[in-house]
Amino acid sequence: MGPEHISLPTRANAPAVIWLVGFTCLPEVVLTLLQAGLLDGDALRRWTVMHGAFWNGLLADWQPLYPFQPTAMFLTYAVLHGGFLHLIGNMVVVLALGGIAVARVGQQGFLLLYALSAIGGGAAFALLSSSEAPMVGASGAVFGLIGAWQYWEWQLRRHLGSPLGPIWRRLMGLAVLNVVLWLLLSGLLAWEAHLGGFVVGVVFAALVTPNLRYRV
Repeated sequence: MGPEHISLPTRANAPAVIWLVGFTCLPEVVLTLLQAGLLDGDALRRWTVMHGAFWNGLLADWQPLYPFQPTAMFLTYAVLHGGFLHLIGNMVVVLALGGIAVARVGQQGFLLLYALSAIGGGAAFALLSSSEAPMVGASGAVFGLIGAWQYWEWQLRRHLGSPLGPIWRRLMGLAVLNVVLWLLLSGLLAWEAHLGGFVVGVVFAALVTPNLRYRV
């Protein structure tokens, strides 16, 4: 049997990861500074949510505020957050796992994985949730990175003959964490987006990386 602990190759500080994190942080930084008293930040935050959040109603009979909003929101919701804690939690994971994705599929592959996972998160939210409240956050894309990471680790563990227990424990921990957060947030956690992003990440990794070659 191979070792219990497995470390996947990574590419630290990949430009695509750094730029994506910076781009995603920008709206929340600007809105937070404005809400500190420089301008009417509350009004601007409401405007950004109205125009950029994911709204299930726009896939039904709601009228969009601009052309292609029902399509654009599958990506725009992922660059908006409900506050700094929400943003930081997501971006820490992107920084931690982005280098692993870049090492495996390159910078363009990382960006494609991230975008497809965000779209998958939005699609799952639309299919599984009847909420009319806005959905924001990069969690769908983040869970896509988690899904791909876990698939790659599973792939490597099978190759080395290592135990799969750590993967199952990690997945169980993620499931428990989602349940706890859902309860703490009184049902306002978009677990549907997490699930959709995770599934897309696993499928992406399985289709794009059927072998163990890396791009480090």
